[in-house]
Amino acid sequence: MKPSGSHVTIVVHADGALASRTYRFPRWLLRTATGVAIGLGGLLLLSVALYLPIFAQAARVPGLVREVERLQTENRKIADLVAALDSAERRYDRIRAMLGADVVPDPVRLASTLPVAPPVRAVPTGTPPAYEEGPSPPTHWPLDEPGYVTRGQAGSGPDADTQDEAHPGVDIAVPIGSPVRASGGGTVLQAGEDPEYGLFVLIEHPDSLQSKYGHLSRTTVAAGDLVAAGQVIGLSGNTGRSSAPHLHFEIRREGTPIDPRTMLKEPR
Repeated sequence: MKPSGSHVTIVVHADGALASRTYRFPRWLLRTATGVAIGLGGLLLLSVALYLPIFAQAARVPGLVREVERLQTENRKIADLVAALDSAERRYDRIRAMLGADVVPDPVRLASTLPVAPPVRAVPTGTPPAYEEGPSPPTHWPLDEPGYVTRGQAGSGPDADTQDEAHPGVDIAVPIGSPVRASGGGTVLQAGEDPEYGLFVLIEHPDSLQSKYGHLSRTTVAAGDLVAAGQVIGLSGNTGRSSAPHLHFEIRREGTPIDPRTMLKEPR
């Protein structure tokens, strides 16, 4: 190639050939072609620099879409679990409100190997005693808290509850481990376990009266013991044929069950 004036001549000679080929181009054409080539190369490099990150991000999109779908599925499962938990808590609150007590056993009381001491309440000096001394009729509520009567006496009296089978006493819903007190003073006839009433205590009172306390978790007296009215004789529980924690409280006159609520001094 050799320049000549305003043109550039390119001579091409192949090895072994006798003739040569000559190409003549204007100088401006070569300059224009060179500039275009440089511009195209720059544009190519710029495009690579700008779009390569975009292409890399675009390649990650399918994986991100799958991850988002997985997270949405897990979120729906969590929402279902939260809804189920809320529903269970609402049902538990309704059951607890119906029973008037917390139906979940106290793990501390259940794990304890020793009887749990009942609460001691201080009273002002000069306050008359809440319980009579010596043998007395069963006229006191056997619990420190009112509880909730979930089942009354059936099978006797004009206003007796109508149920599938006779029920000789009342069932009072209270948490497991609640102190159970003697409704009156007397002598413990029996303190043991029964398939129907679980751990129970039977006390003989004056006037041919007896009181019975069933479904206990512990008994703190034995047969032959003299107990005073208000003395803790055991702790409430869920033993025997029982579907929930409660105390079975029964009063008998000459061996025949009567409605305990007709003898209690405290209005319940």
